[in-house]
Amino acid sequence: MRNSKITWAVVAGAIVALLAGVGVAIAMNRSSGDTAAPTSSAGASRAVPAPSGSGPADSAGADIKGPLNLLLIGVDTRVSIPGYEPHADTVMMLHVDAGLKSAYLYSLPRDLRVDMPAYAKSGFGGGRHKLTEAMSRGSRIPGEKTEKSVEQGYELLTTVLREYTGIKKFHAGAVLNFGGLEKLVDELGGIDMTIDQRVKSRHRKPDGSARPLAPGGGDHVGPQAIYQPGERHLVGWQAIDYARQRYGLPNGDYDRQRHQRQMVSAILTKALAQDMRDPAKLGGVIEALGDSLVYVGGRTPFEYAYALRDLTPDKITLVDLPGDGVSSGGRYVGEQLKPEGVGFIEAVAKNKVADYLADHPKLVNRP
Repeated sequence: MRNSKITWAVVAGAIVALLAGVGVAIAMNRSSGDTAAPTSSAGASRAVPAPSGSGPADSAGADIKGPLNLLLIGVDTRVSIPGYEPHADTVMMLHVDAGLKSAYLYSLPRDLRVDMPAYAKSGFGGGRHKLTEAMSRGSRIPGEKTEKSVEQGYELLTTVLREYTGIKKFHAGAVLNFGGLEKLVDELGGIDMTIDQRVKSRHRKPDGSARPLAPGGGDHVGPQAIYQPGERHLVGWQAIDYARQRYGLPNGDYDRQRHQRQMVSAILTKALAQDMRDPAKLGGVIEALGDSLVYVGGRTPFEYAYALRDLTPDKITLVDLPGDGVSSGGRYVGEQLKPEGVGFIEAVAKNKVADYLADHPKLVNRP
C-alpha cells in the first residue's frame, strides 16, 4: 500500500456499511461539524485501545441517537503506479433509523455525474464530473507530483455527497482499500456468501495470483478465477476479487454494487457470530489490520458498537438504486439515477425511508 494512512473500517458491529457497520467498528469517525476534514495523519492513531471493563456492557455510546448516516468509501490506489490519484471506486452509505434497530445499505454509482464545488486546498476549480473523481481531484497537493492527500479527497467527496443527496451530516465515515478488506476477511476466517451469478475475474488467476497485463499493455491475460452461483465460502482475496468485478456482467457496475453490499452483509454476519462486540476480540481484529487501519478521533468504535448493538444483519435492508448512462455529443460521460433512485435519496434526507420502500418494493434486494 503506497499510503499507510489510507483507512478502512466498520462502524460498530463488524462492518457495516461498507463498512460503516455495526457490532464491530473499525471506523474513521467525524463527530465535529459537517465541513470538518478528517483528522490529519499526524493526529491520527493507528491502534485503537480497548476500553476498560469487561465488554460492551459498559454503556459508553448509550447517548448516541439516530437517525445516523454512515459512509464507506472504497478506494482504488493503484499502488504499482507512482503518483496515482486515489479514486472512489465504491461509495456506499448506511442509513440507520432513529431507534438504531433497523438500517438501509445502498450505493451510488462511481460514474454518477455530479456538480463539484471549487476546492482551494487542491487547486481544483470545480465543475461537473464523475463522482469517483471527487476523491482524486481533492487529493492533489499543489506543487507535489507524487504524494496525495486522502484526507483532502475525503473532504471534497463528502462535500459533494452532501450537496447531491441533501443529507446534512455523515456521522461517521471510512476510507478503505482492497488490502485492508482482505485482511479483515481473513482475520474472520473467511465469509460465506450466496453467489447470485457467474462471475469471471479480470484480476486474479484461480490460485489467487495476479493476472499479468498483456505485453505492450491492454487487458489482463492468463487463466481466470471463476465464481459459480451457489453458497460459497470465500477467503480474503476471493471476497475482494468477486466484489471488484464489473466487466462482463449484464448490468456492469450496478451488479458490482449489489455484490459489494452482499459482501458487507456477509462480513457483518460472520463478525457477529464471533461476538466481535467484545472489545477484546474487536481490539484483536484492529491490531491485525495494522497499517491498513487509521482510526481518526471522536467517538470510539466501541461506543458505536454499543449504540448499534441491536442492529443485526437481518435488520439491514439492501437497496438497489437504478440508473442509466448519460451521453453528450454521442459520447458516454457517466451515469444518472432514475427517478425511483432519486426519490430514495430524498427519502433518506427526510428520514422517511421505510415509507418510500413500502411504495417502491422493487428497490429492495431479494435473495
